[in-house]
Amino acid sequence: MAYVPGVALLAALAVGCSAGSDGSATDADSKPGGPTVTTAPPGKYRTLPAPCRAVPSATLKDLLPGVAELPRQQQEKALRGSPTITYDTDRKVGCSWKADAPDSTRNLSIDFERVVSYDPLVSDDDRARALYVKKENAAELPGSTTSGTAPEKGTPTSAGGGEKGQEKETGKAGDGTGSADPSPSASAGTSSGTPGAPGGEDLRPRVVGGLGDAAFLDDLLTRAGSTAQHRTVSVVFRTSNVIVTVRYGEQPALVTKVPDSKELQDKAQALARKLAEVISE
Repeated sequence: MAYVPGVALLAALAVGCSAGSDGSATDADSKPGGPTVTTAPPGKYRTLPAPCRAVPSATLKDLLPGVAELPRQQQEKALRGSPTITYDTDRKVGCSWKADAPDSTRNLSIDFERVVSYDPLVSDDDRARALYVKKENAAELPGSTTSGTAPEKGTPTSAGGGEKGQEKETGKAGDGTGSADPSPSASAGTSSGTPGAPGGEDLRPRVVGGLGDAAFLDDLLTRAGSTAQHRTVSVVFRTSNVIVTVRYGEQPALVTKVPDSKELQDKAQALARKLAEVISE
């Protein structure tokens, strides 16, 4: 019985120390003016659509006229598209299609990129906005006044910066370049894109309104040597933390023919708007 008071004393001391520790921690946490860390909210989108199924067959047949002329089995194969090889399908996916017709070859590709910020102080949306601004700056849109982060060092500052093979004969829609053939048939394809053209509209690369949170369109005409000219229209838009890129191109069979800007731009924009709806579903 002589040892009981000692045991009770030790137990009381242990309880007192524990209470003192809890109390001091609570006091430290509750001190006014202490640092508060707020984690940025995650992006709206956690998944991406299946790219090769994102474009309806009817739309693909309209964009790729040569497909309708193929036998049924070949047509089905062409409409399935070729998925882009990626190592993280939760972050980036894509698909491409190509069709040959007697008068031209058309190609189409779409890419979805879900942006994730690994900085707890930077939201996924803010990170996606910065990446989009870099893409728009790289396109060098005429008269663009995009505000945002500047391109990082080493980043190409033109839409075709990484494709040196296209630098010999390259021009934007409506800038009067890109056509090495001064014949009427060659110039007719680009006259509609000239600013101030009678009855025409400005088809130069530009910011596009009413598409996602931000969007722009680029139009690049290329020609190398004596081959036919190839026009690629790109529509890039951002919606929350997802960036979508649509590339639609045509290369006529005739060397003297210039692909029509207006047709390619109209169809590329229409597809981009459909993809914006697909993402939101």
